[in-house]
Amino acid sequence: MRRLIASTFLTLDGVMQAPGGPEEDVDGGFGLGGWSVNFWDEHMNQTMGETMGAPFDLVLGRRTYDIFAAHWPHATEEDGATPLNEATKYVASRQRPALEWQNSVLLDDDVPAAIAALKETDGPELQVLGSADLLQTLMRHDLIDEYLLWTFPVLVGTGKRLFADGVVPTNLELVTSSVSTTGVVIGTYRPAGAVTVGSFALE
Repeated sequence: MRRLIASTFLTLDGVMQAPGGPEEDVDGGFGLGGWSVNFWDEHMNQTMGETMGAPFDLVLGRRTYDIFAAHWPHATEEDGATPLNEATKYVASRQRPALEWQNSVLLDDDVPAAIAALKETDGPELQVLGSADLLQTLMRHDLIDEYLLWTFPVLVGTGKRLFADGVVPTNLELVTSSVSTTGVVIGTYRPAGAVTVGSFALE
């Protein structure tokens, strides 16, 4: 059984769109791409190194795959390219693209079933990076075992949100947390069953 982990950069108002650069994802006229870049510090470098230090494979949506495939095969080991290049990349796409990045595998059209089956195989943990549309599908089908959320102290107003309308109500358990020198809160959460409700009203 393989765990599926969603590792996601978020603004404080919940947007995950285009953290890494202005041209990364301009859907909907989004004009604030690159909002995460100036918050980076050594603590975040260390945390990312620990995350990428253990064996893993990737599950990616087509847009994120194309962004990564244009960069990481040409990057150096010092840039952190080796784990990403060596990982198997499982790609969800509505088309039948040629996947030229090494160790890339196109998932079947029934993506939830394909990923559920993949989780039942032997192998390293599965990490989902970026891939906003794919994450919505994975959440609807209860396929995410853990969230690694990097919440940045910035508001962008609009954009693609990780927890969008229609998300399945779920309690989350905070497993670990830390804060960078720039105010980025890094938290690991696991699904913890159905939402429980109560009332502060006096009877």
